[in-house]
Amino acid sequence: MAIYFQKKRKFFEALFPQIEAACEGLIYVSETDARVRAFDGSGAGTVDGQNILQHLGGEPEELVIELEFESFFDRLTLVKDWHSLQEKERTKKILELKTLLEENLHDLKVFKIGQIRVRIFAVGIDEDGCLTGITTEAVET
Repeated sequence: MAIYFQKKRKFFEALFPQIEAACEGLIYVSETDARVRAFDGSGAGTVDGQNILQHLGGEPEELVIELEFESFFDRLTLVKDWHSLQEKERTKKILELKTLLEENLHDLKVFKIGQIRVRIFAVGIDEDGCLTGITTEAVET
């Protein structure tokens, strides 16, 4: 299930189904496991925490931590010797998703919003000038 805010955009109609397909079956592993979902926001001149909060209807005082896109995905795309076949396949799919985002969005950033039960957004600006990317959740104690 994707988060929708705005429809009927030329670039969105081409890219968003690709992001949804790339997210299919992906799980973000933390103290809990959460689905990775496509995210669609409305127009934004820049990618920043306040824009994300505004799109979510969040409170201005919510904790927002910005992470570098590359460093966030580095941990998720590194194959370890001890990975099972399933973990290796998940890593491959995450790398494909990362590449899809990099090739189609600019000003890519990652935001963690909240404390303990954290909402995570990896987003950039699409050719229509709108926030687009992925979202998931984590439990961090």
